[in-house]
Amino acid sequence: MLRLTSHHPVIRATCPVAICTHAARYGAEATAAEEVVMPHASLFVPCYIDTLFPEAAIAMTRVLERVGVDLDFPRAQTCCGQMHVNTGYADDVDHLLRNFLKVFEHAEHVVAPSASCVATVRHMYPDMAKRSGDPALIDAVDALTPRVKEFSEYLVDDLGITDVGASFPHSVTYHPACHATRLLGVGDRPLQLLRNVAGIRLKDMPRANECCGFGGTFAVKNAEISAAMLADKVADVIHAGAEVVVASDNSCLMHIAGGLQRQRTAVRTLHLAEVLASQEGVPA
Repeated sequence: MLRLTSHHPVIRATCPVAICTHAARYGAEATAAEEVVMPHASLFVPCYIDTLFPEAAIAMTRVLERVGVDLDFPRAQTCCGQMHVNTGYADDVDHLLRNFLKVFEHAEHVVAPSASCVATVRHMYPDMAKRSGDPALIDAVDALTPRVKEFSEYLVDDLGITDVGASFPHSVTYHPACHATRLLGVGDRPLQLLRNVAGIRLKDMPRANECCGFGGTFAVKNAEISAAMLADKVADVIHAGAEVVVASDNSCLMHIAGGLQRQRTAVRTLHLAEVLASQEGVPA
C-alpha cells in the first residue's frame, strides 16, 4: 500500500486537495508529519479500449496516480462479455464472468474508463449468476460487483474528489452516455469534475440526454435508425459550439466522431479521463 505525506511531490505539486480529502476520510490530520494510507484500486481496461483507445486508459491511470491512488493492472483480465450478452449469447459468458471474479476477487475497488462495461458487470452479472443456480457464484458476484466503479464514480463517491488539478483551456460540451446515465445513475459526477478544470469553458448541448445511436450491436442491427439518431446528436454537438465533445464511453465517442468527420467539422472527441489528465504543459 502506498503511503503519502503532504511532502510527496505528487500531492504537493499537482493536487494539494487530495491529501486533505484522504486524511479526512481516514481520520488523520493533514499535516506534514502525518502519514496517510492511500486507497488501492485495480484497473479494469475493457478490450475495445485496450485495442482502439489505449490513450483513455493511460489518461485514467495518470489521473488516479496524481491523486495518490495505488494501482495494479491484473494481466489475466479479459472481455467482460457485454457483446455476447447484447447479441443473445449470455450463456456463453459464464467463463468470462468466472474469470472476472477470479481476477478481481481481492480488489479493494475495480475502476474502469467505461460505463457500459461497468454496467455489464454490475447489472448483467447478477442476473447471469442467478440463472446459473450456483449459490457460490451468486455470493461471489454479490460480493464483488458493488466494488466495480466507473471512473467518475470512483473519484467523486469513493475518493471524495472533484478537483484533480487538471488544466484544459478549451471549450467543451458533455455527452452523457446512456449506460452511465440510465444504468449506473452517474448523473452530474463528470460535470462536477469538468467544472473544476482550470481554463475550461463548458457549453450546454441541446437534448444532451438523448442517445447518440450507437448502442453497440444496435448500430449494426438497426443501421438506419442508428444513423438518424447520430445525425441528431451531431447537429446538437455542432449547435453547442464547443471545440471538444467529452463523454465517459469511447464507444459513444467513436460513433459521434464518425458523424462529425463526415460533416467535416473541427470538433474533437475526448474521453473524460483525457481532459482530466491534461495539465499546463501536458495537453490532451
